[in-house]
Amino acid sequence: MTAIHTEAHVDRSAIEGGVAVIGYGSQGRAHARNLADSGFDVVVGARSDGAAERRARADGFRVMSPGEAARAASLVALLTPDMSHRQVYEEQVAPNLRPGDALLVAHGFSVHYGEVSPRRDVDVILVAPKGPGDLVRREYEIGRGVPCLFAVAQDASGRARAKALAYLAGIGGARAGAIETSFSEETETDLFGEQAVLCGGVSELVTAGFETLVEAGYQPEVAYFECMHELKLIVDLLYEGGLAKMHAFVSETAKYGDLVSGPRVINDETRARMREVLRDIRTGAFARDWIAESAAGKPNYRAMLQADLDQPIERVGAGLRRRMAWLQAQPQAEAA
Repeated sequence: MTAIHTEAHVDRSAIEGGVAVIGYGSQGRAHARNLADSGFDVVVGARSDGAAERRARADGFRVMSPGEAARAASLVALLTPDMSHRQVYEEQVAPNLRPGDALLVAHGFSVHYGEVSPRRDVDVILVAPKGPGDLVRREYEIGRGVPCLFAVAQDASGRARAKALAYLAGIGGARAGAIETSFSEETETDLFGEQAVLCGGVSELVTAGFETLVEAGYQPEVAYFECMHELKLIVDLLYEGGLAKMHAFVSETAKYGDLVSGPRVINDETRARMREVLRDIRTGAFARDWIAESAAGKPNYRAMLQADLDQPIERVGAGLRRRMAWLQAQPQAEAA
């Protein structure tokens, strides 16, 4: 059975020289605030005169350039976007790491695929909360936490694992429980989940369902409600209690339709395509494509994204959502 690590497994003294949080987005801000409230000495690394610097200063942090922040701490949390890791690490972080210091990431992409290749005399660790930064902060503030994954890629000091546990405890993860993994497992499963299920799979399924109904002559607005809007009801049930809670709260007709028709849509052919997606992730083919696309200025990415946003379901949905007063009062979602 998988071991669940809690506060009982944590030695907070493993992080002795302070923490530099480089990147002050959704995760970076939550991590920095939680660590500071847990008693760690935190400095934020941010570009001068940028929005991140202003926000971090408003939150009461000492803010330095990324290089100065790395020099001031013994653990550097690199929480900028994946495609920026190589440049930030090579230009700002690496020259300022001392032997025995630790480099921490919240997603293993850059290390696993070789964009960041740390020296052999530094620890390389991963702490990945399983929720967006806003949730990590909110749960911490009410005395709870978000579960985390953690991993060690390089243990130069002999204390890398202890540092990862101390850090995840500092952001509240040990309250909810943490699972030890590897950089390869975290990276590959995360990418697969995003591509085959959570983002790529769900959005394609919703869009295909909408288009099928509209092509058959049904009103686009009705198709939107059935294929997009009501998805939240089912996802919430799955999130709260798995398949059992979903089956407990939907009608008998819905359950029967699920059992007889679900396998007609998601079938052996679908699973074969999923295995292809996973193969591209495991061989590094997806990473190489994304790194090359990013280096080229993301022209294909931008074109595909715009095409996605120009679909009829988006126009129909925007009009309907404007009539849903409860949605207008909600804050905009932040990137995880």
